[in-house]
This record gives sequence, structure tokens and C-alpha cells, in this order.
Amino acid sequence: MKVLTFLTLTISLLGFVGCKQETTSTPAPPAETAGEHGDDHADGEVRDHSVAGHGHGAGPHDGVIADWGGGKYHVEFTVDHDKTQATVYVLGGDEKTPAPIDAESIELSIVDPQMVVTLAAAPQDDDPEGKASRFIGTHEKLGVVQEYEGTMTGVIDGTPYSGDFKEEAHDH
Repeated sequence: MKVLTFLTLTISLLGFVGCKQETTSTPAPPAETAGEHGDDHADGEVRDHSVAGHGHGAGPHDGVIADWGGGKYHVEFTVDHDKTQATVYVLGGDEKTPAPIDAESIELSIVDPQMVVTLAAAPQDDDPEGKASRFIGTHEKLGVVQEYEGTMTGVIDGTPYSGDFKEEAHDH
């Protein structure tokens, strides 16, 4: 657990260095990087992830999407303030299709109010045995109604992934 916490903090700190982006990903091989603010996605389209140019729309669960691995995976953050619960969905390169992974948990780090939440695997009905595309965790500070910003980290097949996200007000 200490190694995972150290890795999460290290990756989070690295995300704050350099250009301010709405979403970033680790690892992002050079061949998949399209420029300072864009990523090549599985469909070949380059999407802008800078704060000024929003490349991702709302996810299939109306959450905010971040890249994991330069578009190989995506993760979608949602929050239920009444339940003080966060749910993160792991999606494929198309940002829509569930991508079940072999992991017991992923970690969510929120900037303000500062908190770290371990999200436990909560497989969806169509997820294969031993894999999950949905992860759920609770924290009392998630009851605060606001736009959250932070990092989602996890490990897939021994490779660590990290994606930064920033919620923005919706006009619903």
C-alpha cells in the first residue's frame, strides 16, 4: 500500500509540472502524442486537451473524461453528492465502451478539498469474471457540491496509468 501511495503521489506531482492541461496521461508513448495539448486517439483523430480547447465531451455517464495511455483507455469521473460517493468508469479508446480491467481498486486524488479516495472494483453486469470497468468509493468531503479537479490512477497489466481531470459547470 505504501508503494502505491508513493507512486500515486509521484505521478500526481509530475502532472503539475509543465503545461496546464485539462487531461493528461501516463504513459503516453511519443508515437501517440500529437503535440503540446493534443493526443492521437484510437480512431486516429487528434483531440485537444488544453483548458481552452475541450477535446472530450461528457462521458456516457455524464461525467468528465480523462485519458489513460494516450487514448488507449479513458476514465470517467462521476460523483453523487447525496451518497458522498465517487464512481469512475474505465472506458476504451472510443470513450464510450466499457473496458474491464483486472484490478481490485484505483485511486482518486482530489485537489480541493484535498482528499484521496480508494475506489473498489464494482463490476458491471457485462464485465467478465475477475474484471471490472466500474470503481466506487465514498468520502464525506464528496458531499460538497462543486466542480472537482484531480487525478485518477490505476494499474493495468503491471503498467501504471494516471489521468488528470477537471469538472466544469454544466448548463443542465
